[in-house]
Amino acid sequence: MKILYMVNVPAPYMVNYFNELGKYCELTVIFEKATSTERDKSWSEYNFINFRGIILKGISTAVDMAFCPQIVKYLKKGVYDFIISSTMATPTGIVAIEYMKLRGIPYYLESEGGFAKDGKGLKEKIKKIVMSGATGYFSTTPIGDNYFITYGADRNKIYKYPFTSLYKEDILLEPVDDLKKTYIRKELGIIEEKMIISVGQFIHRKGFDVLIKSASKLDKNIGIYIIGGEPSAEYIELKNKCNALNIHFVGFKNKQQLSEYYKAADLFVLPTREDIWGLVINEAMAYGLPVITTNRCIAGIELIDFENGDIITVDSEKELTDSIKRIIFDKNKLRKMGESSLEKIQWYTFENMAKVHMDFFNRGNVNERKTMYGEK
Repeated sequence: MKILYMVNVPAPYMVNYFNELGKYCELTVIFEKATSTERDKSWSEYNFINFRGIILKGISTAVDMAFCPQIVKYLKKGVYDFIISSTMATPTGIVAIEYMKLRGIPYYLESEGGFAKDGKGLKEKIKKIVMSGATGYFSTTPIGDNYFITYGADRNKIYKYPFTSLYKEDILLEPVDDLKKTYIRKELGIIEEKMIISVGQFIHRKGFDVLIKSASKLDKNIGIYIIGGEPSAEYIELKNKCNALNIHFVGFKNKQQLSEYYKAADLFVLPTREDIWGLVINEAMAYGLPVITTNRCIAGIELIDFENGDIITVDSEKELTDSIKRIIFDKNKLRKMGESSLEKIQWYTFENMAKVHMDFFNRGNVNERKTMYGEK
């Protein structure tokens, strides 16, 4: 079976997914850029093992988008059983979609998530033109379903899949015990009694300013470690202004190094102002951590409830502070929430992500393919 994916950049987690999916089909993936210019070097280190990866050369239009009209060449000469595009908002993706519409080529749109607007205005109308008319849609959550439906999707043509950055082997069997946490913290030089971690880029959207302000109102024996590269002067100044001595900025860590911080932590916090998914939520849960995030994080809305953490209002310093206080010193609650996180995250693996897609492809609309490609 021949499958074509079109995506913007070879993000590490997507490369892993494609390597898994490529075990079961003849997979080609076309990327419109080699990497995202706002990401760390790990995004430029990838291995296309089980699939054919093609990186187009075009005019960069954003940190992770480009205009590459040569995409049409690959659509003209290739014959595929299924074509899936996750680039519906990029110039290259729009060219590809409109070409497929013009030529009557069946295609599917796939998204990790999205918050729909009111559908009004020129930009929203263009979205609707581009996104309506697909043969089907791959969505992660009810919020994602609503996003597609707002822009013209048929509800009956939306198919669910688990979005992730985890292999099955990445998920712990049980939460890390206190003795091991103590040992790892000593190795990492962490001195506080309790430890919270947050992972992400130092950008306004991630809401780390809210976490810093909250830290100043917490017990100083709660260490908060924000991991994601070098903070800008803005965050350093805010930390000093709030006298948040329990805030620690940690530079970039590779997967193995980051694993030690997850194992050492008691609680994971992501005070994001908007994440159309938020894979760090999956990762924190895989280490058996309770999670606090906001009502603008789709992964949080889908995966977090009172059993394994808390969902707070965006920009609410008070809600964040109160939520941390309710959880952090209750050992029994931490343990139960951690176990719940591990239970809830079991389905979210690359193996299952590939299986769900292959199950769909294998039972797919054979009649449409026969009509399109003249098969007997």
